[in-house]
Amino acid sequence: MRPEPVAHWVDALETWGIPTEILEQAPQSPWIHPVQTFRPEGNLYVNTPSRLRALEALDRLPPGAERSVLDVGCGGGRAAFGLTPPATRVIGVDHQQGMLDVFAAEAERRAVACSTVLGDWPEVEQQTPACPVVTCHHVVYNVAPLTPFVEALNRHATARVVMELPQQHPLAVLSPMWLHFWGLERPTSPTAEDALNVVRSLGHDAHLEQFEVPVGHRSVTDEGVQFTRIRLCLPAARDAEIREYLLTHPAGSRSLATIWWDAH
Repeated sequence: MRPEPVAHWVDALETWGIPTEILEQAPQSPWIHPVQTFRPEGNLYVNTPSRLRALEALDRLPPGAERSVLDVGCGGGRAAFGLTPPATRVIGVDHQQGMLDVFAAEAERRAVACSTVLGDWPEVEQQTPACPVVTCHHVVYNVAPLTPFVEALNRHATARVVMELPQQHPLAVLSPMWLHFWGLERPTSPTAEDALNVVRSLGHDAHLEQFEVPVGHRSVTDEGVQFTRIRLCLPAARDAEIREYLLTHPAGSRSLATIWWDAH
C-alpha cells in the first residue's frame, strides 16, 4: 500500500488531465516545452531560498573538494549556472536533446566545465555521477512516481538536494483562462506542501521555504499568444481573444517554494 502522502500526490496529479472531449478538438498536443522558453536569461544570481541553500552547501565543502552541481531536469541550466561560481563543474540531465544543447552552449560561454546526460530521471541515474549539490527546479509536478525520483536525487547528492517548484501546480496560472474559454474548473492540488510531505514520508529531514518573485511588465508577444493557445487546446482563430485576455489580465508575482534537505 502506498503511504498516504504518496497516494495523495499521485491522485491529485491525475486530476490535471484535460477532458477527452477538449483534447479531441485540440489542433496539436498541449503538452509542450519549447526550448526557447528555457534559455537562462536575465539575472541568475538573485538570492532566492533555492540559490542560498545550494550555496550554503557548496560553501561548507572542505578546501580542495570539487564544487560541482548536478541539475536534474536542467532545461537551459538556470539553476546550475546561478551557482557558478563557486561551482566550477555542472552536469545537466534532461530528456530533450535541445535543452542539453542550450545547457552545453551556456557552459561554454561561461567557461564552466560541463557534461550532459540525455534521458528520463531516474532511469539514467546509473550513468550519472554524484555531486555535492543536486538541484531540481520546476520538474516534480511532471512526476507522478515521486518516491523513486526523490530517492535517486538523494543518492546522487553527497551534501544537499535543493528542489524548486511553484507553490501550486504550474498550470494553475492558466486556470482562470480555462474557466473563461471553456467553462472548465481546474484543480487546486497538489501543492508544494504535498511534495514536502512525500519527501518527509521517505525519512528525509526536509524543509520548505516559500517566496515570491516579481514578474514585472511583460509584453504580450505573438509567441506568447501561440504558446497560451496551444496550452488551452484552442485554434489559431482564437488568437485575438487570447491576446485581449492577456493584455487585460497582466501577471503578478510568482509564488514559488524551495524544498531542501541534507543528503544521507
